[in-house]
Amino acid sequence: MAAKIRKGDRVIVTTGRDKGKKGEVLRVMPDEGRVLVSGINMIKRHTKQTAREQGGIVSKEAAVHMSNVAHIDPKSGDATRVGFKNLSDGRKVRFAKKSGEVIDV
Repeated sequence: MAAKIRKGDRVIVTTGRDKGKKGEVLRVMPDEGRVLVSGINMIKRHTKQTAREQGGIVSKEAAVHMSNVAHIDPKSGDATRVGFKNLSDGRKVRFAKKSGEVIDV
C-alpha cells in the first residue's frame, strides 16, 4: 500500500499541544506509525560534550503520531484528506480530497 504521508510533505497538526502549527515532514517511521515534523513537538535533551559537539541543553523534534497530522491543501492551505487516482499517462498520484488538486509532482 502506498503511504499517504511522505518525507517532504507539508502537514498541519490537528490535535495536542502544537495544534494548528504547520511544518514539513522530515522523517516517516511506518513501523511505529509516527512522523517527525520540523518545528513540531519540540523537546529538550541534555547532551554530554563530545569532540565534535558542545554539550548543553539541545532542543529537537520528537515524533508525532500519523493520526495527529493532516496534509495541507495546496489551494486553500487548510487540512485535507488524501486520496489516490490514476492519471491518463498511467501514474498513480495522491490528491487532496478538498480541492481535487494533485499533491505529487
